[in-house]
Amino acid sequence: MKQLSFLVIMLLHVLWVHADVNKPLEAQPSSRLSNGHWSAQWITCPGVSPYEYSVYHFRKSLTLDKQPESFIINISADNRYRLFVNGQPVCWGPARGIVFHWYYETVNIASFLHAGENIIAVQVWNMGEWTPGAQQTLKTGLIIQGNTSQEEGINTDSSWKVYQNKSYSPSLDHRQDVGCSDIVKADAYPWGWQTATYQDDDWVAARPIGNGQPYGCGTGYDWVLCPRDIPLMEESLLRMKEIRRMQGWKGDKNFLTDNAPLQIPPHQRVSLLIDQGFLTTAYPELLVSGGKDASVKLTYCEALMKEWQKAHRDSIDNRQVIGMSDIFYPDGGDERLFRPLWFRTYRYIQLDITTQDAPLIINDLHGKYTGYPFKENGYFACDNPLLKEIWTVGWRTARLCAHETYFDCPYYEQLQYVGDTRIQALISLYVDGDDRLMRKAIKMFDYSRSYEGITTSRYPSRTPQYIPPFSLYWVNMVHDYWMHRDDPEFIKSCLPGIKTVLAWFEEKVDNQTGMLGHLPHWNFIDWPKEWPWNNEKPLGGAPPEVIDGGSSILTLQFAYTLKDAVDLFRAFGDMYHAQKYEDLYKVLCKSTLQSCWDNEKSLLGNTKQLNSFSQHANIMGILSDAIPVEKQQAVFEKLNSDPSLIQATFYYRFYLFRALKKVGLAERYVSMLTPWEDMLNIGLTTFAENPEPTRSDCHAWSASPVYDFLATVCGVEPETPGFKSVKIEPHLGELKQIKGAVPHPKGMIEIELRKKNAQLTGVVSLPEGLTGHFNYQGKRLVLHPGKNEIKTR
Repeated sequence: MKQLSFLVIMLLHVLWVHADVNKPLEAQPSSRLSNGHWSAQWITCPGVSPYEYSVYHFRKSLTLDKQPESFIINISADNRYRLFVNGQPVCWGPARGIVFHWYYETVNIASFLHAGENIIAVQVWNMGEWTPGAQQTLKTGLIIQGNTSQEEGINTDSSWKVYQNKSYSPSLDHRQDVGCSDIVKADAYPWGWQTATYQDDDWVAARPIGNGQPYGCGTGYDWVLCPRDIPLMEESLLRMKEIRRMQGWKGDKNFLTDNAPLQIPPHQRVSLLIDQGFLTTAYPELLVSGGKDASVKLTYCEALMKEWQKAHRDSIDNRQVIGMSDIFYPDGGDERLFRPLWFRTYRYIQLDITTQDAPLIINDLHGKYTGYPFKENGYFACDNPLLKEIWTVGWRTARLCAHETYFDCPYYEQLQYVGDTRIQALISLYVDGDDRLMRKAIKMFDYSRSYEGITTSRYPSRTPQYIPPFSLYWVNMVHDYWMHRDDPEFIKSCLPGIKTVLAWFEEKVDNQTGMLGHLPHWNFIDWPKEWPWNNEKPLGGAPPEVIDGGSSILTLQFAYTLKDAVDLFRAFGDMYHAQKYEDLYKVLCKSTLQSCWDNEKSLLGNTKQLNSFSQHANIMGILSDAIPVEKQQAVFEKLNSDPSLIQATFYYRFYLFRALKKVGLAERYVSMLTPWEDMLNIGLTTFAENPEPTRSDCHAWSASPVYDFLATVCGVEPETPGFKSVKIEPHLGELKQIKGAVPHPKGMIEIELRKKNAQLTGVVSLPEGLTGHFNYQGKRLVLHPGKNEIKTR
């Protein structure tokens, strides 16, 4: 292999760091690609198992008479790929899906091409047995299909060359479901393989393994190809903040910010603790020169530990980094770039460096932030700075948990769970307005339904997991979408799945009690300390009573969901199912109230034995209306003030606040944010999964205040399905002034209010074509498009 000159490698590094200068234009695939076999073939590396861990490089030379104005290609791979054109990184994917709905990207690469010889290069990897939990896979493969006849010279077939990159091996210090990390030996790496000057004489011809097939065109399928339905992920430069600790050698701690190389002398063992300043999801990029036979270990964590316990997240004294690790072995060459195959989640990165006979120069270390390209179009401001900080941290939490799917948490699992996703999707709608990731999530859960009829709890996923209550939240999520978007055809496509979910629960109703009986699988509700995880039934987060059936929480959650389902059936003319499930809803509510109401406590028990009481049962009693409306406010007062009840944690407080709002006590919302203030007080820069001690420091279900600041404090909600009209019912509580904006399909809804002596004044602005009402303390004002003056006195 020829080694690239120093100048060429420097140019490559500049292109890597500034790759967003030439962005590929996302394009639309030709309609012909969905109607029959593709002429391009899936290709793989011959003589190698397509099922085992490995990293491959594919190349093809493409000669053009001139730079084209447009050159659209369609690309996909299994497990993952990263595309380069003439040495420049272009895009990566495919968007995570399932084998029977396998995504391909459509991009216009014309700006990366030039007259003469062009090199199209693709890195493809398969994590094999260490494939992440959310990553479905069939076998190693790559496919590129030109959009029209002018681009078909790029089609993958045996004219492509391939090389198995044996410099990679898996680091098995991996975290739960995110897959393995990387060990890379630079002396075996084909440096410059993406460029025209690289000599690929010893590469082999790729092996075709079948044509590309979209849905409906074959007698049998490998991957069922579908066009990507979300945008490409954001990737932007993120400089690291500071070196907090340096052991084994005293060097310049400012090299991260001064952009000056850091030289580690020979025969040194050095440890550098780098603090990003906040949690992030990014591709770390380490650029080094020299250092032959040295090793650099990069370990990533959310917080430092002492005896496996976290403390204030800024604290580093007598604490160690425990986490996922990559290892890079330099070969002595100039400007060697290490970048892991998949992004890392970190606040802290520790570099453990060992040099041998040669010094090692660290030329640069930075991150490339990545995530779904949400924008902060909506906003919230008020006279209490605490809420601004909660907004900032909450929005960061939501962003880190949104990539090609929603994530429960980016560090440990990166799995899309229904319970988390319902909350995340509402945050997305209210802050950005982009509904594409929400649509994708709804579809994915619909595809996940098993022979039983219910959805899986998380999807995409290689390991099936069933949490029946999450199937109910999927129905609520479809209802959320129906209320916020005028998209009847999409909702219609979900109705058959809703019926199978409801039918599964209906079969589990005990005819003698009128409540749900025994439910199989993991009936997770929340993570209070009274429902701990153990290796015997019940599993953690599930009330013990679900084993024998008769759970008021699960029964009333079913009733709560039936209310939404009946709305949908009525709206789409299915009066049979609307009436059927309204009748069942009434039975569930009546039976649960009769069996589980404790007259002395004036609360619902978790079962008819009345030996366990929780906030959860009474929250669902309010949301389902099983508890009569006239009693609901008094019940809420009790459930919110009695510490002897099993308490809702961060996740279930989303439903606590829905109940607060329903009973007319939403003016208290701002005063109930102590759990989020407590998280800020221990240095969290994202919101955690649970109260301390918590596993995950970043869990999207805990970001719900971002939604509530707009939907509850500003009070902006759909008044009618499809958000065809708006209801604005603010609840300032102790605040004196608020300002906010919510993106709507027609434009921005803006609100600015001041409160004095319980009276409101201000302005509400609606986009053209949107009307609605402003409600406050019994007053109802009509809202028109444009600026509306608000005076409630």
